[in-house]
Amino acid sequence: MTRRFWKVGTNSGNNGCPTLYSQPGGGTYVVQGDPVTDPAELKQLDLDDGEAAVTVPHELLANFGPKDTVDMPQTISFDEFDGMFTSLRHSAWRLETRSRYAWDEQQDTYREFLEQDRVDWDLDDPWCQERREQTALGKTFRRVRILDEPPTEGQCYLLDNARRNTAAGEEIHILTRSQADGLRLPREDFWLFDTRVVARLVFDQDDEMTGVELITNPVEVLRYAQAREAAWHHSVPYDQARR
Repeated sequence: MTRRFWKVGTNSGNNGCPTLYSQPGGGTYVVQGDPVTDPAELKQLDLDDGEAAVTVPHELLANFGPKDTVDMPQTISFDEFDGMFTSLRHSAWRLETRSRYAWDEQQDTYREFLEQDRVDWDLDDPWCQERREQTALGKTFRRVRILDEPPTEGQCYLLDNARRNTAAGEEIHILTRSQADGLRLPREDFWLFDTRVVARLVFDQDDEMTGVELITNPVEVLRYAQAREAAWHHSVPYDQARR
């Protein structure tokens, strides 16, 4: 079915370029402008196969673009989420807020921790190898884990797990729950990639992770970046935790 477009506005006079069009009822826009074709310029853009880029003057978007912001997180698959840890350019940062993670309790290492109060971690498994490869490229991986007072069983397991994370190249810090509340940190778990996109982790009432939502709205991303700065500044290395 052929889509129909309405002309929203133009700064082009009579030659038709550049121009902004809308799709009635579709919530999408079509931008007409000079195509970007220089290979060196295209390499700087995150274009998928079949996508193209055009240049338009600032006044076209300022005069005719939508003025309201819409917070519409994009849900992605777990495979797509995993891929973000190798496609990132320079940094990944996580806030861990939960008292319990059901996935952890399903692992053999969790039972080993309950029996021995520590785990003999496999530092050559695929996850550790991938982290070492990425950090060798100069990328940084950091986390702040929020601990209840006293820490829960699951949080103590993650403190032991921090030895594995650190050996693989991550930096792990901790904050107490009262500190996090005092800083008004978000209550949800999230990853911040390259300070430009947030992956918000969704959990159900049984503490199972059920989805991942991407947030790219710059205003929202800034809010999470500010939370990162506050959390990292006030946190301490994980081995200073009191159990």
